[in-house]
Amino acid sequence: MNIRRKMAHGVVWMVGFKVLERSLGVLSMLVLARLLVPADFGLVAMATSVIALLELFSAFGVDTALIQRADASRAHYDSAWTLNALAGFAIGTCLILMAIPVAAFYNEPRVKAVLCVLAAGAMIQGLENIGVVNFRKEMQFDKEFRFLLAKKVIGFAIIVPLAFAWRSYWALVAGIVLGRAAGVGLSYVLHPFRPRFSLAAAKDLLHVSKWLLTQNFISFLRERSPDFVIGRFAGPSALGVFSVAHEISNMPSTELVAPINRAILPAYVKLAQDLPALGREYLSVMAMIALVAVPAVAGVAATASFLVLLVLGPAWVEVAILLQILAFFGITQVLQSNAYAAFLAIGQHQVFVKINGMHVAILLPLASFATVFYGVEGAAWAYVAAGTVVLPVNFIIITRFLHLSGWQFVSSVWRPICSAAVLYLVVRTFGPPAPTTDENASIFGSLARMPVVCCCNSAILSNEMPWGPSVVPPSWPVSTVGMKPLGTSCARYTVPARVPAATSIVTTECRITPRRDQA
Repeated sequence: MNIRRKMAHGVVWMVGFKVLERSLGVLSMLVLARLLVPADFGLVAMATSVIALLELFSAFGVDTALIQRADASRAHYDSAWTLNALAGFAIGTCLILMAIPVAAFYNEPRVKAVLCVLAAGAMIQGLENIGVVNFRKEMQFDKEFRFLLAKKVIGFAIIVPLAFAWRSYWALVAGIVLGRAAGVGLSYVLHPFRPRFSLAAAKDLLHVSKWLLTQNFISFLRERSPDFVIGRFAGPSALGVFSVAHEISNMPSTELVAPINRAILPAYVKLAQDLPALGREYLSVMAMIALVAVPAVAGVAATASFLVLLVLGPAWVEVAILLQILAFFGITQVLQSNAYAAFLAIGQHQVFVKINGMHVAILLPLASFATVFYGVEGAAWAYVAAGTVVLPVNFIIITRFLHLSGWQFVSSVWRPICSAAVLYLVVRTFGPPAPTTDENASIFGSLARMPVVCCCNSAILSNEMPWGPSVVPPSWPVSTVGMKPLGTSCARYTVPARVPAATSIVTTECRITPRRDQA
């Protein structure tokens, strides 16, 4: 199986995992949002922000280093596991020592006990079997799928019963710790590698990891620094609302794009010595990401008011306005996320670090000022402003490294972006007004928007937009996705001349099939 086909299969497996994982997540959110209150989520967010800060200092990126090294030996794997184990123990110890100061910083005494319990989870997580990295390195994404999905199912089976039983934030805390413990045990069940304590190859791994460690730190500042400001000045309820809105707005990136990037990184590494080939695959992946994720973000923003009241309930009504704002930030993240995998593949870690450093330099002062004077809405607009400034910088730099023209990049993503803009504007213009109470957000009121959304999507996906038929990424093996017939009758379209290997797209079957004269 060639690299391109492996990439496609990897994407299918990883996106399939994310679909199932998010289905569990949505079901869990439906339950937890009705059993717990925003302050419970905000309290746990206070603690996990501290954990994330400590974990980034110990996130050496050894899994990425192992994937990049074609000649990784037993010593490298043992050293990677040892570094993770030591880091987990150090994080757990620091959490216990920091529990009292952090509780004083937030003026929330309950955080102290939460941090002490979560310290156990950090120590346990460091013991995960490093052998599971080979699932990605060897592009065995079916095994990666089973491993990741099993962890999520176990976590779901733990946290939901606890929430019913306790009706407290302790259900979230216990779910995190027990879920991590189950995941560690599962890693040893699914992979035969048995690590030993050794630091023989630690120097080799840390040489690659220094830039990854810096990137993790900057990413933390970009993603989580407003949590400290909001938690300090607005309290746990406001932080809980912002955290939920931020998570939902980032779902297209974390649930659709992240698994794609996870699958294509090993393939990018194999193509790193052939920049023209890497550039072509980068454009193909970007076209697919834009096609899938950008309309999803627009849909979430357009229906935010209904979505929040129907799914989360009236206690979370403040999430709706934040979600509409942060959706625009989500689009900026979707469009630049794949560049990180490309930079890693060609060994230019420092470039992406510098881009993110610029992002943080803009975001931190802007978010601090906006939060103090304008509250959580100000923080949301700060995210949007910083992401908008950095996005074109990212595009310019990655296209130069891959020897691509600006037009090549724009031509691969402009159709989905314009289509999503039309969808958003039509739904916002012709849809019913935003509900103000739980009764107004009845299922029938929400479904009133569905015909408009469906019409827009049908126009986009059936290639009837005014600018002509949308183009399947020219090098993407759509036939490997294995989609089933839709059962509708549609016309047959011929792929434009710029698509290599003359093909025709049969929209009724959603696959690419060779024409008779090319078979």
